[in-house]
Amino acid sequence: MNNDVSARLKCKEWGSITIEDKMDIKKLRQKILDLAIHGKLVPQDPNDEPASVLLQRIREEKEKLIKEGKIKKRKKSTNASDMHHYENVPFEVPEGWVWCKLDDLAFYKKGPFGSSLTKAMFVPKGNDTYKVYEQKNAIQKDHELGSYYISKEKYCSLSSFAVHPYDIIVSCAGTIGETYVLPQNIQEGIINQALMLIRLYNREIERFYLLYFDFILKQEAYKESKGTAIKNIPPFDVLKNFFIPIPPKEEQNRILNEVDKWMSLVNAIETNSNDLQTIIKQTKSKILDLAIHGKLVPQDPNDESVIELLKRINPDFTPCDNGHYTQLPDGWSICKLSQLCKIENGFAFSSNDYKHEGTPLIRISNIVNNSIDLTDCVYIQNNVDYRFVVNKGDLLIAMSGATTGKMGVYSSKRTAFLNQRVGNIKILDGSLLSADYRNIYMQSKVDNIIKFAYGGAQPNISASVIGDFEFFLPPLEEQKRIVCAVNEVFTKLDTIMESL
Repeated sequence: MNNDVSARLKCKEWGSITIEDKMDIKKLRQKILDLAIHGKLVPQDPNDEPASVLLQRIREEKEKLIKEGKIKKRKKSTNASDMHHYENVPFEVPEGWVWCKLDDLAFYKKGPFGSSLTKAMFVPKGNDTYKVYEQKNAIQKDHELGSYYISKEKYCSLSSFAVHPYDIIVSCAGTIGETYVLPQNIQEGIINQALMLIRLYNREIERFYLLYFDFILKQEAYKESKGTAIKNIPPFDVLKNFFIPIPPKEEQNRILNEVDKWMSLVNAIETNSNDLQTIIKQTKSKILDLAIHGKLVPQDPNDESVIELLKRINPDFTPCDNGHYTQLPDGWSICKLSQLCKIENGFAFSSNDYKHEGTPLIRISNIVNNSIDLTDCVYIQNNVDYRFVVNKGDLLIAMSGATTGKMGVYSSKRTAFLNQRVGNIKILDGSLLSADYRNIYMQSKVDNIIKFAYGGAQPNISASVIGDFEFFLPPLEEQKRIVCAVNEVFTKLDTIMESL
């Protein structure tokens, strides 16, 4: 690894990105490309052939194609001697580099417009048919994908969209901006409406061109959407006029080798980060499992037995058969959730009741990341039965849909109402069960809830099914110790997660 570049990880060249800081992999990749195209990733060598000589070769290739009638000459053609003397260029480049525009380097073609190519025109593959290349060929980097073909007659009428070996195809729909260099052994065919074709005049610059093309597309996307998801390929008149800095050919090779090294490192960091996130999630699950089985904290013989407490509160209480749970600690009891909590279903409010102000209505969409998010909630102004009122500390659960089993604790002091398909797991007696332990226990049972849900694509679970869940109940004081232990471990794990 280049020592000079390694040092940049800790200097102002990298802006806000350092190894020590919380790492944004996308920003790090973009910063590597930014350094590359600014000539700051590798040192310059005065013995390199100047890029102006390379650019002259490209110009000659272009003129040759014009003379052969393979491309049309632009009305305002740029003189070769002026190609590196553009005014108002985006930034200064090192000695030996030159500026040009994307239009100086390649021929560009978007796929046939709308009705020029429709599925009705496709024919079965045969000896005299031609392939229609699709965006998935670019996205998945595979020229053999796809089964659409057109007749020879149709191919001849659309021959201006024909692909050649080593053409670059670019996806323009769905996943935007994915590029793929077609190999030599491609089937004859054309691009469809969802592709753009790029044909370089000289393939010496192919890899550097692709690196810059990817960089500039993401940069433009960020300007438009403040994110990295490319929404649209810029219009041709804009795209062709994008500036591109060209390094000497030898320096291009050094840059590309260094980019490969750095991207390999970043990919390894990302893989390790994802692996660590998975491990942390699995660790949390294991911690919860240990907690609800009495294996996370030691027992205290001075704690009052749960069974004695239950019998004192309710003389008719009968504990569940725990013959197959002999490993539970002394003093614990197995109950049904319904013996400890009441599961209230929400009310079927009409959308006509939704207002812009009033009492917040909690719907399934408001259950986010184990909490209740009221950012995009609707409001109710009617009087509502107390059973559908939500208060601070209530544990809410999605009862149907793709997110069945998702839970969140309501933390606002503001009273809210509960919508249908959302359940409220309310504690019956706080001397038996603490709210925090209830939350931990139910969090450990999310997979079970999903398992017991019924109904295919839109699963559902009833209050009676949830109420029938077995609940391993420790003494109240031990519940508190368990909650403290879980919170302490989870806080440390969350700190690790946030630093990835």
